[in-house]
Amino acid sequence: MTGLRYVYAVCRPFRSALQAQLSGVAGEPPKQLTHHGLVAVLSTVPERDFAEEPLRAHLEDLDWLTETARAHQSVIDALTAVTTPLPLRLATVFRDDSGVRIMMEAREAEFRRTLDRLEGRVEWGVKVYVDMESVETGPPARTAASGRDYLRQRRSRVRAHEDTWQHAEMFASRLHATLSARAEDSRLHAPQSTSLSGASGRNVLNAAYLVPRADSEGFVEIVDRTKDEEGRIRVELTGPWAAYSFVAEEGA
Repeated sequence: MTGLRYVYAVCRPFRSALQAQLSGVAGEPPKQLTHHGLVAVLSTVPERDFAEEPLRAHLEDLDWLTETARAHQSVIDALTAVTTPLPLRLATVFRDDSGVRIMMEAREAEFRRTLDRLEGRVEWGVKVYVDMESVETGPPARTAASGRDYLRQRRSRVRAHEDTWQHAEMFASRLHATLSARAEDSRLHAPQSTSLSGASGRNVLNAAYLVPRADSEGFVEIVDRTKDEEGRIRVELTGPWAAYSFVAEEGA
C-alpha cells in the first residue's frame, strides 16, 4: 500500500464484519493489520495531507479538523459495535506498516493490559444541565415603590438563583452516586462551557461511566427514569462509546 498509515484503534482479532461501505479518514475504508495477536485498524492516507508539515497546518483548519474527527469517530463507532477497541488519538500517523508494527510492539504490554480491563465494556456519558436563565430573568418585576423595595426584590432573585443552583448540585450528586454504583468505574470531567458546547443551560455534571455491555440496558433505564419535578433540570445521555475516558491513564 502506498501512502501513510492512519491508525484509529488497536483491538483483538474479531470475526464480525464492519458495516458495509464504511468510509474512514480521507474517504478510505479501514483495514486490519495483525501483529502479535493484536489488530491495528488503519487507513492509507495521502502524504500531501498527513505528512508532518501539512498535517500541522490542517490541524489549525477547523473545517478540516471537524471532517477528519467525524470520519475518525465513525470508524471507532463501527468497531465498538463488534468488538472492544482501544482508540488512539486523532491523527495518529505512521510512515508504513513497519512503523505501525514497531508502535504495537513498544506498547504491547500496555495495550493488552488495557484491553483486558475494558473487554466487553462500553462508556456512557451523562450530563446534567440547569436552566438558570429563567431564574435570573423570572417574571416581569413590579416597579419598585422605593429603594428598599428594589433591594428586597433583588435579594429575592439572588436567593432564588442560589436555591436553584444548590438544588441542581444536590440532584447531580445523587445521580452520580446512583450511576457510579451501577458502573464498574466513573470519571468526572470539568463542566462544559455553554459557549463551547452550544447546549442550553449551565452544565452541572459532566461524567462518564464504564459499564459492561450486559448491564447497559439497566443503566440506561435508570437514566431514563430520572426526572426533576421543577422542570429546570435536564439530563442528557450519550453512548455507548468506546471507553475514551478510561484509556487516558494508559496514554492511548
